[in-house]
Amino acid sequence: MSRKYFGTDGIRGEVGGELINAAFALRLGYAAGRVLSKNHQGGGRPIVLIGKDTRVSGYMLESALEAGLSAAGIDVFLAGPIPTPAVAYLTRALRLTAGVVISASHNPYDDNGIKFFSGQGTKLPDDVEEEIERAIDEPVGCVRSEKIGRARRIDDAAGRYIEFCKSTFPNELDLKGLKIVVDGAHGAAYNIAPHVFRELGAEVIEIGCHPDGFNINKDVGALYPEKLAATVSARGADYGIALDGDADRIQMVDADGRIYNGDELLYAIILERLNQGAVKGVAGTLMTNYGFEKQMKALGIPFERAKVGDRYVLEAMQKNGWLYGGEGSGHLLCLDHHTTGDGIIAGLQVLKGLVRSGKKLSEWIADLKMYPQVMINVPLAKEVKWESHAGLQAAREAVEKELGSRGRVLIRASGTEPKLRLMVEAENYDLAKHCVDQLAAVNLS
Repeated sequence: MSRKYFGTDGIRGEVGGELINAAFALRLGYAAGRVLSKNHQGGGRPIVLIGKDTRVSGYMLESALEAGLSAAGIDVFLAGPIPTPAVAYLTRALRLTAGVVISASHNPYDDNGIKFFSGQGTKLPDDVEEEIERAIDEPVGCVRSEKIGRARRIDDAAGRYIEFCKSTFPNELDLKGLKIVVDGAHGAAYNIAPHVFRELGAEVIEIGCHPDGFNINKDVGALYPEKLAATVSARGADYGIALDGDADRIQMVDADGRIYNGDELLYAIILERLNQGAVKGVAGTLMTNYGFEKQMKALGIPFERAKVGDRYVLEAMQKNGWLYGGEGSGHLLCLDHHTTGDGIIAGLQVLKGLVRSGKKLSEWIADLKMYPQVMINVPLAKEVKWESHAGLQAAREAVEKELGSRGRVLIRASGTEPKLRLMVEAENYDLAKHCVDQLAAVNLS
């Protein structure tokens, strides 16, 4: 089915635009309510949880969704500002019909989005999402008065989720003696992440934990780890942890100010799991560093690349029956602990390995050699079929022959611009730059 409203990660756009406005949220809530009511199994009235991040537009969208769901006969639980993975957890833990997240993740405050979780804490099945999509354009009505849904606030939502996060860290371990800077990106985890690490024994320094409705992701968080690195150095901290606006991605910093991306943090988690037993396989994306792939091969762990996006990583993991996967952007999935990517839980898994081993993060992953990556964007006319372009294919073959096992080539069209992205990873920067320049020299006209 061709999607009119839902993208790969729910519905997202500029606030006040065609989709992210009060009228559309009301229609979406009513459509989702009708579909969820029809598919509801078991006794009692269907219940849907709504959580949001700290954007000022969240109030408007929350109220509109609540009205639409109630008009369709759905009871609504309002969790307030909580991370996206917290909505997934609470929906499952409270045995609810579905969960709704109001967030645009790492985007600036003037964007927002809406996405759904199933009662199992996973994305809605495609057929249910498609049914909601078809129902959105139907007129908004209302059930009889005695069937209208009620709404109530879940005051202990944050506390429940804090305890869940802590439960993924072994009881026999703690974070005492560690000074950790926690950057909440002025987002959904601002009043959650500091408590998790503090209650496990760490001395916590907070930055990015004072949202005002407009400053989410602004020069802080996982997209801007430089501020975290500077704070770690200035305050003499051991580590820094940066989340994004909805807290489903993570970057970390060590005492030397070195920034660790998602590939490196995923490797740290894999090493910890290997010390506890076998790892069946790991999923990454087309952008996962070639050094990570080579290290998986050296460890005898199957590795598979999915399309860019944590949704596709999860699909690859589920297809293969694997528990671990992630992206360099910091979306890390540990299905032995949660059904979706979770920045706080991922950080705890990294720290678990460091506490157990007594090593610094740089020592812990010292055998992972990250390959320098060079990317060039070149103009691409709409009529050019780059996949079958003879000159480009010849250049690619020549570069791949020159690289051998010392690197890899990735060529893909941009999804948002008329450009072709040329990327080469190699064992040193000069080799990568030399090879990508060869590709960029091809005349694509």
